Amino acid sequence: MLPVDPLAPLLGLAGVAEALDAARDRVDAALRHRALRRHGGLVAAEVSLRSAVASAAIEGHRYEAEDVRAGTVTDPVLQGALRVAEALGGLVDLWPRAPRQVLARLHVLAARGVVPDADLGRLVSGADRIDALAGLVTGDERTPPLLLAAIVHGELLTLRPFAGPSGVVARAAARLTLIGRGLDPRGLVAVEVGHLSRGPEYGGASGAYATGTPDGLRSWLRHYGSAVRSGAEETTTIADAVLAAA
Repeated sequence: MLPVDPLAPLLGLAGVAEALDAARDRVDAALRHRALRRHGGLVAAEVSLRSAVASAAIEGHRYEAEDVRAGTVTDPVLQGALRVAEALGGLVDLWPRAPRQVLARLHVLAARGVVPDADLGRLVSGADRIDALAGLVTGDERTPPLLLAAIVHGELLTLRPFAGPSGVVARAAARLTLIGRGLDPRGLVAVEVGHLSRGPEYGGASGAYATGTPDGLRSWLRHYGSAVRSGAEETTTIADAVLAAA
């Protein structure tokens, strides 16, 4: 008998399956862009930069991408988001095998220079729920990637298990889930840009998720689908610009 997907009932919440299906379709379309055949590296580099800038901005550290590109921004939260973005590719294989280790590593990268060294990689709350989340990441092969990534993201935002910019960690862990589960295998979808473009909704929906109610879960999951769709549209915009400049 095949194992039961423990998150499957969430797809029955009104509008959730439709929102996630629309996001998946938009991602698939973005990943078929012809610029990616010859210029995928350029697109990936720009997505990584914009995603890091957006993740730092969500934490309240907003800078123009051009200033970051020029190397003039030394803000430690922004620099941490850049380090996290750069490290994601090397953590994809480890994430489903040792998620707690990866979360600790992401925090070390994100929070260096922001929190005391003794606090880097150390959980400050939510250990039991982190264990449960780790069980989902390591033992659940049936949950659709978008749904699992949304739950990873929502749980980590709710728990804020690390000191300092733990939101950067939450967004990175969700990205690792999308990459590792094959929805976005090259890490080309600028999901953080999608969250930033829906800033008030992001905050409200994550707060709703924290209530644990069906309405709260539905609000977050529908937001997540919309943010991924917007992130895929950002990828298409980047790919268009790269192709035009080639």
